[in-house]
Amino acid sequence: MKMGKTGVMPNFKTIDDYIDSQKDEAKVILHELRSLIKETIPETVEVENYKVPTFTLIPNTKPEHQLMVVAYAKYVSFYPYQKVIEHFADQLKDFELGKGTVKFYFNKPLPKELIKKMILFRKEELLNK
Repeated sequence: MKMGKTGVMPNFKTIDDYIDSQKDEAKVILHELRSLIKETIPETVEVENYKVPTFTLIPNTKPEHQLMVVAYAKYVSFYPYQKVIEHFADQLKDFELGKGTVKFYFNKPLPKELIKKMILFRKEELLNK
């Protein structure tokens, strides 16, 4: 079952399983976001947390709430969390935002350089906690 449909969300054994279960438009964005995260912070550890792909930016720390990505029916949400969204608000004005999230709609290019800055800012935020 894909995100965005009714019913119980299944557990996935790996992030690959999660991505493979999504529709093609979501897969493209999920792969791009995953690549950007790993390219920006190579030591990132992938974990399943809350049944969605989660990325631990600082090895050997709690994976909770570091970065997450979730596919929905018409977009993929990128969760760098609220302080990151607030910090980059001016640069994100052309995107739909939620609490701690940016929605990337299908078939639109990702703002790759901005996403990399957001990832680095999130890591700094976590290091300073």
